[in-house]
Amino acid sequence: MTQIIGRTKARLYIYVDDLPLVGHIAFGIVDRGTNVLQIRPTTICPYNCIFCSVDAGPFSRHRQSEYIVDWRHLVKWAKHVRNAKGGDVLEALIDGVGEPPTHPNIVDIVRELKKIFPRVAMESRGQTLSKALIDMLDEAGLDRLNISIDTLDEEKGKTIQGVPWYSVKSVMEIVEYIVKNTRIDVHLTPVWIPGLNDDDIKKIVEWGLRIGVGKRFPPFGIQKYEVHRYGRKVRNVKEVSWSTFKRFLEDLEKEYGIALYYKRLDFGIRPARRYPIKYGRGDVIDVVIAVPGWLKNEVIAVDKDYDVAITVVGVQWYDRLVGKRIKVEIVSSDDGIYIARPLNGSLPS
Repeated sequence: MTQIIGRTKARLYIYVDDLPLVGHIAFGIVDRGTNVLQIRPTTICPYNCIFCSVDAGPFSRHRQSEYIVDWRHLVKWAKHVRNAKGGDVLEALIDGVGEPPTHPNIVDIVRELKKIFPRVAMESRGQTLSKALIDMLDEAGLDRLNISIDTLDEEKGKTIQGVPWYSVKSVMEIVEYIVKNTRIDVHLTPVWIPGLNDDDIKKIVEWGLRIGVGKRFPPFGIQKYEVHRYGRKVRNVKEVSWSTFKRFLEDLEKEYGIALYYKRLDFGIRPARRYPIKYGRGDVIDVVIAVPGWLKNEVIAVDKDYDVAITVVGVQWYDRLVGKRIKVEIVSSDDGIYIARPLNGSLPS
């Protein structure tokens, strides 16, 4: 039974094992209409990255709840969504608004997903990986690790990750271990923060090429620093345009002779049949409130058929809301992620 399993002054911790796993952005399965499914097992993250677009980590200002999804429930829903798409899915990408390796059953998740999908990849910032875990993930069939490392400088790494225990040296050692000792490929995904790590990006490219990342997949996927509504803004750093970002990558492409601009990176991703989007903007439906929402002043509800999870905004959480039926209007359903507002007078007094 989905329930709150822990509380701190700042956060609720929720174990999810019976909610629908489509409809929410933070956990479950996200289908963007391609042959890649995003698999999100947990929202928990130990870092406090200064540029984090989803305000993750212990010092989050906007989060109300963290979620850990039961691994068997997650795999069951991944298989369900794949079948609904006609089985036309190339890759299961384990990602999220947290750090996937923190899930206690991450090896089981990889092993079972590999039975369903031709390819399984996972994102990480590296510090939560160990050689023992890497060996188990290799044995489970993990095809690729997308590792975000934004500098090779030890002190700058602690600043960027926002935690004093982060060690660039340790992450580099893990990456080199993966490349030399396992079948897992590494795709390095640094975030370019203009004026802060310009030269670091070059050093990361040089290091990655030297150790041999990208044996089967593109070696690098440099990311653009962007400011998001609920994300963090790096002090004294201005977000650049996409054209400026493209020029930055093209200069590096000329210098190193490899493709870096994202439109030139081939992962075999293409449009594919979507998982059905059940509701559209303006639809008025009855829902039942299930658990506290991810962000403050939100709750998560389910529809009457228990098919999808729906985020209801503008509702302050309190325990006696559980099980209450309310009427809401869908305000967004992009990519099957449902956001709704309660209709006037529908909330219990």
